[in-house]
Amino acid sequence: MTARVAVMGAGSWGTTFAQVLADAGADVILWGRRPETCREINLEHRNRTYLDQTPLPESLRATPDPARALDGAQIVVLAVPSQTLRDNLTTWRSLLPGDACLVSLMKGIELGTLDRMSEVIQETVGCPAGRIAVVSGPNLAREIADRQPTATVVASTDIDTAESVAAACSAPYFRPYTQTDVVGVELGGAVKNVIALAVGIVEGRGLGDNAKASIITRGLAETTRLGAAVGAEPATFAGLAGLGDLVATCASPLSRNRSFGVQLGRGRLVEDVVAMTRQVAEGVKSCGPVLDLARKHGVDMPIAEQVAAVVHGGTSVEEMGSRLLGRPRKYETA
Repeated sequence: MTARVAVMGAGSWGTTFAQVLADAGADVILWGRRPETCREINLEHRNRTYLDQTPLPESLRATPDPARALDGAQIVVLAVPSQTLRDNLTTWRSLLPGDACLVSLMKGIELGTLDRMSEVIQETVGCPAGRIAVVSGPNLAREIADRQPTATVVASTDIDTAESVAAACSAPYFRPYTQTDVVGVELGGAVKNVIALAVGIVEGRGLGDNAKASIITRGLAETTRLGAAVGAEPATFAGLAGLGDLVATCASPLSRNRSFGVQLGRGRLVEDVVAMTRQVAEGVKSCGPVLDLARKHGVDMPIAEQVAAVVHGGTSVEEMGSRLLGRPRKYETA
């Protein structure tokens, strides 16, 4: 039976995931805020704002009307900026089909509440946790839009929900694995953006691969410590949603967070980089909440702490390096 899927958000990842679903055989309608973007998708099968000239499936439809997008949807994919999720869901709540599976593509921690995205969904919609799934992994949208092979993780506390979402997005070039550790999958996706900013700063300062590898490795240790403190499975961070996503985001010039960090490393201010790129990397918004969550649970996260100090506290990138290298020596553990 063909799954009816609504994808709420026509940015790069939302549009790309809609393409994956359509290529996997689902009946997909994409909601976009801008009517002109929706017209372009419907008439020209392109989303040039985010994906240049990449051809989209002709079966993929788009609409600026959320009621039309959500009507009859069995799966609702949420692909809006993480800090706007609660407001958007509040607006759409009465339109959501009562039995639909709700899927989060977002990788962030909510400001103020320190909620993960699945927690925001559950609180706002009032649905059981088993109806919620999250998708995370080494999933650079540009590569997937070009139909290059990748794998991902679909996690839900209800394995049947995870399996149904995985079946809907299993395309020839997109291989989903299933998981029940929602906490670990979401934390891996949120924290890696912060670590990627740090790697970008290292790159921007002209430092070498040893420094970048050190940040990636110790960043993974920080992520694992935080995960253990909030109930995640440590093994999750060795998988696609942990190490896999971290490596892709830290290594690729396609990564928005790494690229943002490169500009910071070259001495530009956050507001200048935002003006240049017309976008704010997710790690810039999440580094504060990630650090607050760590402090709440008594977890030491020195890399996240220094990234937040650069992004929000006025610390120079030179100071950041000195502070990290000048920390007391210790026995290497996760």
